[in-house]
Formats: sequence, C-alpha cells, structure tokens
Amino acid sequence: MASYRVVNRLETDPAAERRTLVAGLRAKAPRIPSKYFYDDLGCALYGAICALPEYYPTRTEHAIFCANRAEIAQVIGFGGQFVDLGAGDCSKGESWLPVVRARRYVAVDIAGAVIERALARLAPTLPGVEMLGVITDFTLGLDLRPDLVEMPTTFFYPGSSIGNFTPDEALLFLQAIQRHCQVPGSGLLIGVDTIKNKARLDAAYDDSLGVTAAFNRNILNHVNRVIGSDFAASAYAHRGFYDTESRRIEMHLEAMSTQVVTLDGVPRTFAAGERIHTEDSYKYDPDDFAARLVQAGFRTVRQWQDPHGDFATFHAN
Repeated sequence: MASYRVVNRLETDPAAERRTLVAGLRAKAPRIPSKYFYDDLGCALYGAICALPEYYPTRTEHAIFCANRAEIAQVIGFGGQFVDLGAGDCSKGESWLPVVRARRYVAVDIAGAVIERALARLAPTLPGVEMLGVITDFTLGLDLRPDLVEMPTTFFYPGSSIGNFTPDEALLFLQAIQRHCQVPGSGLLIGVDTIKNKARLDAAYDDSLGVTAAFNRNILNHVNRVIGSDFAASAYAHRGFYDTESRRIEMHLEAMSTQVVTLDGVPRTFAAGERIHTEDSYKYDPDDFAARLVQAGFRTVRQWQDPHGDFATFHAN
C-alpha cells in the first residue's frame, strides 16, 4: 500500500515570533517577513499567480524543463534521492520523479497542511518511491541531515525562489546546500529569474486581475491571526515594482488613509501613503549566478535558458 510520512522540524517559539513580528511592524520602515504569505489562502493565491499571463517565470521554467528534460536527467543521474525545497503542492517536483527514477522523495516546506495533502495525492501514483514530508522554515537555516539517507541526492529549488534572499543571504543558502552534497553524484537543480525590461517585471508582480494584490493584502489577515492585531486588509493598496538599481522587485502594502492598528495592545499609526515592505525578489545575470554557484563551493555548473533569455536553469555539483 502506498504510504508517506511527515515530520515536523519547525522549531516554533510563539512568543519570540510574536515579538519579532510586532517589532518589524513598529519599526520606522515597517516590514513583514514574506513567509507569512503562505497560509492556506495565500498558497492558493500563489498557485493562481503562477497561471497568470503576466507571470512568465513558471511557464518559462516549465518550457525549459520540457525542452531539455532528457539532458537534465542525464546530468542529475538516476535512482537517487530528490529533495524538493519549498515543495508546496509538489506539482513541480512530481514531474521529475519518474524521469530520474527517484528512489526517495523529500518534500520540504513551511506549510504543513499543503505538504500533507500533496503527499496523500502523490503517494498512490508512485508506490515505489519512499516519500517523506519535512515541515521546516529553511530560510532560518538548512539542516536536513536527520531526514536524508546516504545516497546521491538532488536538491531542487525551482521558480527563482532564491531571489527572495538578499544576494549575501543567497550565497549562504547555496553554501548550506553544497554542504549537503557530499555523496558523489549529488547536486542542485535551481531556477533563476533574469534581469529584463522593467515594464515586463512590473506587470509580472502587479497583474491586471489583481491576484497579486490579493495575495499581498492577505498577509495582513494572516498577521492578524498570529499576533491578534486588527489590520483592515482592504485599507491597503498593493505596490509591486522593479528597482533597476538594486535589481530586485519590491512588494509593499501602502495605507490608503490613516490607519490605527493595535499591536500587542499598543496602537501604531500608519500614515496615509506609509508602506509596509512585504517581499523582495532579486533578479540575476546568468553568468553572475553561475559564478555565485562556484563561489558557494560547487565545481561544475551547467546552464539552460529559453530562447528569449527570460529565465535560467542551472545544475551544479
């Protein structure tokens, strides 16, 4: 009978989490960590974003995979362990499992309920693959050694999620992955969004249907549940735009009128026009990112791109 396991490695300290979140909101330049996007509704909205016509990364990465799947599979190797970082609903990872003939699939995400549902759906379709879900916040540090077995391992980090780290943080994260790749035949398959026209990038993060706006505002509903605040999500406008100097998308929530919000029993006034920073998404020149992989300790780097150079996929080992 097909089965799977889920282990919770999420070390939570609700009091500390609350203090950190409240301090960020009380700061002169207020911000909310982007991990709070991903409650159940946020996960569903993100899935909808990936299907939007303006949001090219998902379909472009998929096209790169389709055009080069056999070659990439040969580079990865067969019969190993496939570790899906930020797996979500596992839809991206599952397409690789039969191709690389994975013996073991480890789906890693902070959203435990989403992982549970995804593995329950996936396990019956691939009964020969051992399946493990790991609930953790790897943005705070990656240590999956208790959950991995000694075999060639591919770490899979698609969708340009690496862009949510600052460049310095991204290097540290890549180094952490490389330290997990000590068994010969192990490596990293990663997707990276490239630098391009500002108008295209702006549209990708501020779509005409307003799905990204709903995704951004929903973070306030999640924060309300976590810390008992009283944000009115509808009172904030979504702002998503590309900053050419920093080479990153910035997402903010802008108060459309003066808002007084209770944070830990103390009122905090957000003036009309004041913004809460919710996310960054850095874009990379492909050659620069390849050099960053080498700097992280990987020796061999291979690269695939779409014909227009909109997105880049790398394998490093």
